[in-house]
Amino acid sequence: MRTTALGAPRPVPGRLLPVAAGAGTIALALPVFLLAGWPFAGWAIAAIVWLGVQALGLLLARVRPSADNLAASSVLAFGMMGRLLAVLVVLVAVAASNRTVGLAAALLYGLAYTAELSVSIASYYTQEPKA
Repeated sequence: MRTTALGAPRPVPGRLLPVAAGAGTIALALPVFLLAGWPFAGWAIAAIVWLGVQALGLLLARVRPSADNLAASSVLAFGMMGRLLAVLVVLVAVAASNRTVGLAAALLYGLAYTAELSVSIASYYTQEPKA
């Protein structure tokens, strides 16, 4: 089997830098929200949802899945899907009650998630592949 440079396995990078990128995005958005007159409630909801997702991620990181322990693998899989579903429910509920607050929260959460994902992917591919 042939592997390419992008497909070669690499060690899993740490989570600190990607989480810091998401947190930095949310922190830098606060002055923008305040100066632009955008709804502060949208910023606060996005920040709280993002923190909640990170806290749940820390709990799920303690689960060690393996082929011998299907319960742990199931908890991890459903926990990861549940995280996304919880974000979706909160943001849709907020948007249903107030469009501008919901839009602001959804856009900021999406921006923070994109920053976290981008840094995570970059830190993965900048590592040397395993032999």
